[in-house]
Amino acid sequence: MRSICAMRSLLAAASVASAPTVLRAGSLTPRPPFLSLPFRRGRAAGNMLSASRSVSAAAQSRVGGGAAMEVRAAHSGEIHVIVGPMFAGKTTALLRRVQAEAGNGRSVALIKSDKDNRYGLDSVVTHDGTKMGCWALSELSNFHDKLGIEAYNKVDVIGIDEAQFFDDLYDFCCKAADRDGKIVVVAGLDGDYKRKKFGSVLDIVPLADSVTKLTARCELCGRRAFFTLRKTQETKTELIGGADVYMPVCRQHYMDGQIVIEATRIVLDLDRSTVSAQALK
Repeated sequence: MRSICAMRSLLAAASVASAPTVLRAGSLTPRPPFLSLPFRRGRAAGNMLSASRSVSAAAQSRVGGGAAMEVRAAHSGEIHVIVGPMFAGKTTALLRRVQAEAGNGRSVALIKSDKDNRYGLDSVVTHDGTKMGCWALSELSNFHDKLGIEAYNKVDVIGIDEAQFFDDLYDFCCKAADRDGKIVVVAGLDGDYKRKKFGSVLDIVPLADSVTKLTARCELCGRRAFFTLRKTQETKTELIGGADVYMPVCRQHYMDGQIVIEATRIVLDLDRSTVSAQALK
């Protein structure tokens, strides 16, 4: 009995010792949070605010945006990336987004590479014929100069199609979104026909607010297609073409297609060797 009573006494003492401490208002002197910088009214605060304004003004003068740029800087930019194989609907998704932004009252501009002249240079055109006027450029850095500073400052949304062809994609997106407050929507191939990185599209993924990976339908079985198979023997990476050159395929048929392409290459090489040997006789 004594041991039971002693145990109860120990438990009671422990519960009192471990009971949470309740702090009442005014019981402790409040402390500023760690690494906080409390500003006091007076000369020091005025100097700090003046220095902050000077730095901001200097930054604005360097970018050369003036009042319009200062208003733009108040709004945070965005970067949205749309990737996938050929025939996945990347351009369609881009146009829908840009047109939706225009419908919401925003000023939009569309850019594509001047390397893609399949449907002309003055429009971005989908495979099903939907089109929208655009700027065809060799480099994105030319856009600011061609449009002009005043017109550029009025643009809210910039759409970029066939983005894999622009070497300066990363720098342009950084400046447009981070410095100028633009919404940038980028559509392009993430991989080439060898399933290797294509251009700079994947480089801007770390910058992106969102990344959308679209898929097509495998031309051979109808399953989801993640890859682009080249039908020709051409080996250069940049080869502009449509359904006559490329087709979307699933993983299985991509691998099967590579086997067929390699076998075809071997046969063609043998035929060339035979023809050459006969010509030498």
